[in-house]
Amino acid sequence: MNRSSTRKRLWGAVIVVAGAVLIALFVSPFLAAQGLIRAARAGDAAQLERRVDFPAFRASLREELNARATMEIRQRAKGDAGLTALGMLLAPSLVDGAVDNLVTPQAVAAMVRSAEKPEPERPAPSPDTPAAPKDRLHQSWAYRGLNTFAVTLTREDRPDDALVLLMSRRGPFSWKLSGVDLTPDPMA
Repeated sequence: MNRSSTRKRLWGAVIVVAGAVLIALFVSPFLAAQGLIRAARAGDAAQLERRVDFPAFRASLREELNARATMEIRQRAKGDAGLTALGMLLAPSLVDGAVDNLVTPQAVAAMVRSAEKPEPERPAPSPDTPAAPKDRLHQSWAYRGLNTFAVTLTREDRPDDALVLLMSRRGPFSWKLSGVDLTPDPMA
């Protein structure tokens, strides 16, 4: 074996390894999302504890629900500045307490199984919420940056009311559920 042949083999091995790493980096959030969905469908609280960053998820849900509550208060109390001000003062504390108390592994499992979108008055579905049939639940995925991956769950009977879960990179190949996006897509 000559030096040129050894060098070609070495470069070939480097290219194969680099390609495998790139493929693994690209595929890892899809695998993590499917693992999250399987754990939710099985009601496996231990798996969900490992797959969800609960402090980050609660913070994201609080922020989204507070924004939604503020929008709803403004719409409902048009013309009554006093009522709007009171609602805007009370809404965050009500949402914060509800999110802290109701967002559990069982509630996240129910949310994922049913594709139930959180609301300010109901930040998490009941743990006994029935699962949407697999054939009636559409899943789509998209990167929202290098370290954020969106999993969109849409029920066949409510195509305009999608649940968007946000996963964040926690290492080169590791992802955790860390947020939710309740803002309607302006492009839709």
